[in-house]
Amino acid sequence: MKIHGFLEDVMGATRVTNARRKLIENGSPENNYRDHIREVADELHPQATRVVVTKVEDVSPTARRFTFEATDGDVLPPFEAGQYASLDLEFDGTVTTRPYSISSAPFEARTGEHPFFQLTIRNGRPDTGYAANRLYEGLKEGDRLTAHLPFGEFHYEPLRDSKQVVALAGGSGITPFYSMAKEIEHGTLDMDLTILYGSVSTKDIILEEQLNAIKCDRVKFVNVISGDEDYEGEKGFLTRELIQKYSSEDTTYFVCGPLAMYHFVKGELEALHVPAKRIRMEVFGAPRDVTSAEGYPKDAEPQKFKLTVLRGIQEDVIEADSLEPITVALERAGIKNRSRCRSGACGYCRAKLVSGEVFIPAEGDGRRRADRQFGYIHACSTWPLSDCTVRIPIL
Repeated sequence: MKIHGFLEDVMGATRVTNARRKLIENGSPENNYRDHIREVADELHPQATRVVVTKVEDVSPTARRFTFEATDGDVLPPFEAGQYASLDLEFDGTVTTRPYSISSAPFEARTGEHPFFQLTIRNGRPDTGYAANRLYEGLKEGDRLTAHLPFGEFHYEPLRDSKQVVALAGGSGITPFYSMAKEIEHGTLDMDLTILYGSVSTKDIILEEQLNAIKCDRVKFVNVISGDEDYEGEKGFLTRELIQKYSSEDTTYFVCGPLAMYHFVKGELEALHVPAKRIRMEVFGAPRDVTSAEGYPKDAEPQKFKLTVLRGIQEDVIEADSLEPITVALERAGIKNRSRCRSGACGYCRAKLVSGEVFIPAEGDGRRRADRQFGYIHACSTWPLSDCTVRIPIL
């Protein structure tokens, strides 16, 4: 270190201060500061993206594909094939959210004059699919919504997954695999994909025409039909024999479909002695009938409880149904609480259970070990079994 002299060195701080003052005096009165790192982070992970519906099309007798483009100056963030988007919705005065797998390919949100993403939504059976049915029947071109994306870990990771992937799909669970297939065809996803798609009838196969239109040696699409006896292709369910037929020694399995299919396929893969690290299952949402979940108290009767909600110094007492997750009780009461996956996985609806007894299904318990130890819950996958008190973030 060079030493100039005692006084010169001691006065160094003063010289710096004077230089800064001159720069400030001669500077622009406008604030031109930009945080480039913050700008990149906001583009990659926006809190919300305003979108508009630009196209609605039928892709089976019971499913429709909705195309969304960013609007009002927003930009679609990049995502991985297999991830999902969550939509803010308002029905009958209740504000809620619903997640849907993105069925378009990531490259389609990055290229072209009008970047877009697509959600394919199936019309549910009567008295089921509260949000899906309303979107299927009522969402039209020109409608504007707020979307949150991307979310989810259900995507190919070359450091973890084998090059050969067998996708086991059922119902609307085909949507993330169509996204993967399109990205492979485009040359921006390096894996080999075989899709075994279980459907009841050949008359209602979601995205069948679009899947058959993919011309790529690395993508194979196989229908498996359980309800048409005269079907000449693969019949029945996604059994271990069928899975083994289309597998190699080094295969990763991606599973997406209804809860009943998860349970069946999980047993078939276990019978094939597939290591857990080679099985990837998408989150499946809250069970429609929580009383049938493993571990639910057999003597618990359906009833209404008091739910005390703490937000800072504010305290509200609302009604909570024992057959509905706490998130639903908050939404019915108009209390804001972030929710994205509605499956207990993402943790956006994390809350502190101050008092009371609750039920959390093992399959929907995505909490960290520390959260379990210190009494935190994911409200979307927690059912009250008594009067409860919870503390949630202030929004």
